[in-house]
Amino acid sequence: MSETSANSDAAFCAGLVREHDFDRYASTLFMPPEPRRALLSLYAFNVEVSRIRDLVSQPLPGEVRLQWWHDTLTGHEHGGAEGNPVAAELLLTVQRFALPVERLTRLVDEHQFDLYNDPMPSMAALDGYLGDTRGALFALAAQIIAPPFADADHLAHHAGIAQGVLQVIASLPRDAAHRQLYVPLDLLARHAVGQEEMFSGKASPAIQEVIMDLRGQARQHLDHTLELARQAPPAVRPVLLPLALVRRDLARAGPRDDPFQPRPRSRLATLWTLWRAAGTASFRAR
Repeated sequence: MSETSANSDAAFCAGLVREHDFDRYASTLFMPPEPRRALLSLYAFNVEVSRIRDLVSQPLPGEVRLQWWHDTLTGHEHGGAEGNPVAAELLLTVQRFALPVERLTRLVDEHQFDLYNDPMPSMAALDGYLGDTRGALFALAAQIIAPPFADADHLAHHAGIAQGVLQVIASLPRDAAHRQLYVPLDLLARHAVGQEEMFSGKASPAIQEVIMDLRGQARQHLDHTLELARQAPPAVRPVLLPLALVRRDLARAGPRDDPFQPRPRSRLATLWTLWRAAGTASFRAR
């Protein structure tokens, strides 16, 4: 691969992440160029896989796209990997940093859930889904920028759940419109909320209790992550910068917020929060 082509692929990945996952893109701005490029290839791959459900109208084409990524990662692609800038960059990152392909293929496999309208059955199932998707990204990113350390997977797992639970809440307006349910059924049952009530897109006191319960779960995982982070090598802390946004959103949430009203975040506010957090040991948003 020529240097010009490689630079073009890297620029494509950066643009993709900037457009579709600004939080992670912004967090890489506080890192040196070399690990930043590798992280952007990882995050671009995540964008490509996680948005498949928004690009297809039926599950089968989505399954085909996921299988292509699975085959590409395992070396069984049927042509075209070199023509895909995200795949080309990701494969370079995998080789350079010896990333475990099994973690990447498991992430791909977990996103099969997105293609169907089966509800998330339990909080344990949601924890597993988020751990193997968002948690895997934290773990792989940590491997890129820091030497191996004890509890790395444990830390990444909790970080992924804390971030992912808040994303479940943030995505409620879109998911309700598509009759897709990531809020676990056992949590709904605990608060006597039915699936159709969630799909109605109308907030009720019971639904607000569900959301408060979810935020409590996210807060517990965030606190545990930050506790583990204090024992982690300082080099890994930039990977945890997005958790400053999690802490900020938890602090600003109110018990009577309508979860079905989208709350877009200013990119400037995101950059400000990350910039302030980057100067602290615990990445607390203030």
